[in-house]
Amino acid sequence: MKNIVIAAGYATRLGELTKNFPKPLLKIGKNTILGRMLDDIDKIDDIDEHIIITNHKFADIFEKWKTEEGRWKKPITIVDDGTETNDTRLGAVCDLLFAMDKLHIGSDLLVVAADNLLFFSFQEFVDFAKEKGTSCIMCHEQPSIEKLQRTGVIVVDEAMRVLNMEEKPQQPKSHWAVPPFYIYLKQDLDLIRHSVENGCGKDAPGNLAHYMVEHTTMHAWPMSAGRFDIGSLDTYYEAVEKYGKE
Repeated sequence: MKNIVIAAGYATRLGELTKNFPKPLLKIGKNTILGRMLDDIDKIDDIDEHIIITNHKFADIFEKWKTEEGRWKKPITIVDDGTETNDTRLGAVCDLLFAMDKLHIGSDLLVVAADNLLFFSFQEFVDFAKEKGTSCIMCHEQPSIEKLQRTGVIVVDEAMRVLNMEEKPQQPKSHWAVPPFYIYLKQDLDLIRHSVENGCGKDAPGNLAHYMVEHTTMHAWPMSAGRFDIGSLDTYYEAVEKYGKE
């Protein structure tokens, strides 16, 4: 299984901090946001490679980071998508397609967005997908209607099979919100390869999840613990204050 890290975004809401530096490599204590995630994922036996997709502007920074760190067992591949501005970005879905084509990927995929601190292990998610035998998404209960209106929301049955998914619904049909973490099995890769040409949105990773829910069987794993989404300067500084000593 390949671990695909979507790290190409231009984090405009973090201002000068990320104007010329990738958000996933911002420090949280002595570690980085991405480093904390890889410390967990690297321990999973099913994972055989970490693939980090970035824009051209930050590619050299990631290569330098990769050389300097070197503490993980699994190899790390940096994929440069060739873009240099927010206006020319490919979008998360097209970045994934770009990496799949460039590296001739034909195995199961763990796809993650690299701007979160997680308080559970991805091992649990991988085990869930193996048990279900389908591609999977994560979910968590979100009581706030306002927050549900800004994310993907799913409806599931008693076996956690996904029946429906909506992006940013004005009238959410459940309290199950979807964070940007997915497992796509080898059997569904052709669907992914043809997703954009068949109408899938390009920009957010949730666009692909929404498309896949409509075209194949997917299950949702309820997160066993929380996460901290670093989406602004305020949340970054909050993360440093709360978790920088761990």
